[in-house]
Amino acid sequence: MNRRFRFRRVANYVNLATPLGLLISIIGGATRNPGPDGLILAFGYRYRFPVAGAFTVGNVVLTRWDALPDHLVRHEGRHATQWAWCVGLPMLPLYLLSMLVSVMVCGNQATYNLFERLADLEDGGYPRAPLWWRRRRGGE
Repeated sequence: MNRRFRFRRVANYVNLATPLGLLISIIGGATRNPGPDGLILAFGYRYRFPVAGAFTVGNVVLTRWDALPDHLVRHEGRHATQWAWCVGLPMLPLYLLSMLVSVMVCGNQATYNLFERLADLEDGGYPRAPLWWRRRRGGE
C-alpha cells in the first residue's frame, strides 16, 4: 500500500473517525470487507440516513448496496483523506456547513459543497446545478 494511504489509515484511527465508522457499520448491520488503499467497505448498511448511495466515516465506506462501482470507491476514498485532513470529527460540522452553502446557492446539496467538489462530483454521481442567480427565467 502506498505511504500516503498508510498515513491516512493511521491518522483516521488516531483521530477516532475510523473507530466511529466501524461502530456505525456494526449498529447498521453492515458486513465489513477490506477495500483498496486501506479502506474498509461496509455493505448492507440498513438505515436510510444519510440519503446517499454511500458515505464515508474515517476509512469506512458504508453503503446499503452489495457492491460499489470503482468510480464511487475512488470518490469515497477521497472523503477518507478529507477526514484525515480535518483531524477527524471536525469534518462533520464542516461538511454540513458546506452542504448548507451549496443548497443556499444552487438548491443542490453537492454541487457547491467544497468536500464533494474536491472528491470529484462526477465520480460521486452528483449533478452540476447552476447558481440561483444564473438561471434563466421562463420566457427570457
